[in-house]
Amino acid sequence: MGGAEAATGTLATRVSDQPGDIGDFESCVVTIAGYWVKPESDEESDATATETESDAESTETPDESDARQYHELESPQEADLVELQGDRSALIGEAELETGTYAFLQLDVTGVEATLADGGDATVDTPGNAPLQFKQSFDIRENTRTQFTADFTPVKRGQTGSYLLKPVAQETTVSYESIEATSTGTANETASE
Repeated sequence: MGGAEAATGTLATRVSDQPGDIGDFESCVVTIAGYWVKPESDEESDATATETESDAESTETPDESDARQYHELESPQEADLVELQGDRSALIGEAELETGTYAFLQLDVTGVEATLADGGDATVDTPGNAPLQFKQSFDIRENTRTQFTADFTPVKRGQTGSYLLKPVAQETTVSYESIEATSTGTANETASE
């Protein structure tokens, strides 16, 4: 992947929340400064093909290798997970990436401001205070907008009163739509994969 005239496509990154322990909160505002993506290697492609859903939801240490590419948002974006339940999601940014297959997306969560339903404050962290990793591979295709919806939720940590943001693998989705159809105002086809 590279070269002065490499083809590009658009990555639209969205966030959403599935239930977990979100019912404990009046608000849970997550601040996201950017995200990392990593071009998929042949070895990763083989491993992804054999990975099970339970593996995808594990809380293993996120990949922080030099092969990742960081994309900083123009300004940090905030999303209240309480308002993003069910089918609702919020667009946090779009970027042009080189065409190809990417192994994962990681969110750079720089802060969480949370208020419990009873009015108290809550401590909400990412696993190991590391990037929030979504092990869903996706393609960037020429003249196509790839919509990656990263789904995560706060989960209570025992009796500590603190919470951990956890990716929800089975609710993280990728869909594709033609940019040409969108820009000309004609009906566009969106295919979820």
